Amino acid sequence: MISRIDHIGIVCRDLDDTVEFYRATHGFELCHVEVIESQGVREAMLKVGATDDGAASYIQLLEPVREDSAVSAWLAENGPGVHHIAFGTDDVEAESERLKARGIRPIFDPPGTGSRGTRVTFLHPRDCHGVLTELVTLP
Repeated sequence: MISRIDHIGIVCRDLDDTVEFYRATHGFELCHVEVIESQGVREAMLKVGATDDGAASYIQLLEPVREDSAVSAWLAENGPGVHHIAFGTDDVEAESERLKARGIRPIFDPPGTGSRGTRVTFLHPRDCHGVLTELVTLP
């Protein structure tokens, strides 16, 4: 089952500039930067705060590194802004199967590897009232 909001994904044109904005404006802590070759993005994770169970919530900033990536196409069509919401779950495979049984289509089936060694899948926005939704299991 879903246990928390893991992060909000935001697409940007200039990752370094956008990281500096969130650090200077809101005081968020930069805790991870990685290129995810399989998705054609460079990401930065900014820690927003901890929850009662010790888990954190994050803002994930995404900058496309290839013209043929899905994020690059999204940026060209929509401009910078909120891209997706990610929910944490203890078992992304089981949660994906549960939702698939309800008619919600996973985009990565089976789930794949995300940043920070996480297991992830995305759920089709047409099945989630127009919201691209990610499921994340921490390593």
